Amino acid sequence: MIALLLLTFLHVLYASTGDITRVLLKLCLPFSVIPLPGAAGSAPQITSITRYLCLLHSTATNAMSDMQNAARVFFTSQTFAVAGASSDLSKFGHRIFAWYLAHDLHAVPVNPTCASITVRRKDFDTVASPAQLKDPGNTGLSVITPPSVTAQLLREAKEVGVKAVWLQPGSFTDRELEYAMKEFPGAAVGGFAEGTVGGEGWCVLVDGDAAIRAAAQEKGRDEKL
Repeated sequence: MIALLLLTFLHVLYASTGDITRVLLKLCLPFSVIPLPGAAGSAPQITSITRYLCLLHSTATNAMSDMQNAARVFFTSQTFAVAGASSDLSKFGHRIFAWYLAHDLHAVPVNPTCASITVRRKDFDTVASPAQLKDPGNTGLSVITPPSVTAQLLREAKEVGVKAVWLQPGSFTDRELEYAMKEFPGAAVGGFAEGTVGGEGWCVLVDGDAAIRAAAQEKGRDEKL
């Protein structure tokens, strides 16, 4: 009974303070097995506090919506390619590229119409397409292009193995969004799925900060384990 109450307490504590329970997890490693009650024929029982907390950790991400989790995955990328990046201050391609820079993230402009763009008084060489990215497997692709252009970008991104994609509002129709969800499972962001706080759907400028925090928290938790 005491063991069950302790595990219940740790469960509640984990839900509110994931980091604290990881300290408890390390403290519990040397301790003996504490069985949990379970019905005969049920799934295998968790037989120690350590394994129980590990299970809680593994299911914490699942508590997020699928799109929130995809946004978190997107921001585990090492580089961020911005398709539609522009020197024009009035365009979202400029604002979003500047947003990445303001967050100290390595950003690469994708624009086949010019050799470079200027953002925050600095010039950046462009690449013409995802095929020219140096490390697509560790790159998240932000898309701020018309749907017809987006369709081709997504096909190229898939071919070269881009890690994740984020489709900005206005950059897609249902067809492009469905393609992204299918070809980048668990790593495609866009539309009005649960989790966005913006009125026009998932947008880096609105939802990016929360996704960055989620990615950083998950990385910190894994390191502590």
